[in-house]
Amino acid sequence: MSGRILVVDDEREMYRAIEQELSERGFVVTPCDSADQAFELALAGEHDVVVTDVRMRGMSGIDLCTRLVANRPDLPVIVMTGFGSLDTAVATLRAGAFDFLAKPFDMEELHVAIDRALAHRQLREEVRRLRREVASSRGPSELLGESAPMVALRQLIGQVAESDATVLVTGESGSGKELVARAVHAASRRAQGPLVAINCAAMPEPLLESELFGHVRGAFTDAKTTRKGLLLEASGGTLFLDEIGEMPLGMQAKLLRALEARTVRPVGGSAEVPFDARIIAATNRDLEQSVADKTFREDLFYRINVVHVELPPLRARGNDVLLLAHHLVHRSAERQGKTISSIAPAVAERLLAYGWPGNVRELHNCIERAVALARFDQLVVEDLPPKIRNYKPTQLLMASDDPADFVTLETLEARYVQRVYEAVGRNKRLAARILGVDRTTLYRKLARYGVEPPSSAASVREGPPSRT
Repeated sequence: MSGRILVVDDEREMYRAIEQELSERGFVVTPCDSADQAFELALAGEHDVVVTDVRMRGMSGIDLCTRLVANRPDLPVIVMTGFGSLDTAVATLRAGAFDFLAKPFDMEELHVAIDRALAHRQLREEVRRLRREVASSRGPSELLGESAPMVALRQLIGQVAESDATVLVTGESGSGKELVARAVHAASRRAQGPLVAINCAAMPEPLLESELFGHVRGAFTDAKTTRKGLLLEASGGTLFLDEIGEMPLGMQAKLLRALEARTVRPVGGSAEVPFDARIIAATNRDLEQSVADKTFREDLFYRINVVHVELPPLRARGNDVLLLAHHLVHRSAERQGKTISSIAPAVAERLLAYGWPGNVRELHNCIERAVALARFDQLVVEDLPPKIRNYKPTQLLMASDDPADFVTLETLEARYVQRVYEAVGRNKRLAARILGVDRTTLYRKLARYGVEPPSSAASVREGPPSRT
């Protein structure tokens, strides 16, 4: 990592040695033998990190640090001293120093400290930029994000909205599939019509049929009045079929007929009634695999999969995590009547490091909780849930030469299988292809390593255990 370093020490030999070492490592170094001069140079805004000695003629390094923190809080200061007492260390930290090095120190230690300071500064700059982005966003319903997958997603939504083609939205649970459906509807010529949503997994087949197609009076015991179904209620607008992968097979056949004929027959009725609703379906299942497993009709799959919109998981969206986090902080703080204006850089680090298996829904829950527990006008690490606060990313490769650091082949395989599985959004078909195994073997490994419990479908395919 390169950067512009201001080195302050009134011992010329010392700062020349540091200058030479850092220059050889690719840094642009400005040496300075006066804290007063260093303060003026720092105010000019041309440096990324300040490295200063403590004891110097005139203004001390601690006083310089105090003044820089007050006037340039974005500029990290690393303090060096040959008097490495506890009191000196405490004084530098109270002055707001980013790090403290006791002389004599190894140049590698200084290099590591500077790299950390540069990363910290870049993260703070990113937090400020994203905060401005949130402030200028158009509202809570917007699909926030500037990562390449989200830019492509918004472009596709704009293209899809121009037609009445049926759309299939896929993505992991909690990634915002309904938000995509609402965006497509809002950008379409049907925007003035209703957007009607139903969760296909939330009700048994008879009730789902009545909800979608309606019923006539007396069609069943509780049918005391005639009721229009959601396909008719959505006429002129959009019907959003959430979790369509969970729809019972019998209901799939009835839905397919309705979509092909563009008419519905209410339960207990004898007449076909035309409807004019655009269909958007969503699922977190691999429908191609469901078709292969005979749990989803192939003809219905092709009927709803005219335009496929795949929503990226949150972990694949880079710094969008921070953009969304700032948006949610402001919204949650306003709703809870709190004055929270930002998140601490350490919080941003945790949010970027965490894998977010629950996607945007989990991030929303995390921020809502953090805002509720916050004691200051800035979210700090202690406000985060323990599993995010203490998260350690999985490491598959090690640079260690210590035999105690190595693991068994089985442990290494378990970590790698889990890493690949999570990286592809728990898509078994894709994970099996990347790992170079068939799906039956993948199911067995996922169950063996505790990544997923054995499913009944996997058990049927696996058959009896091998004797080899």
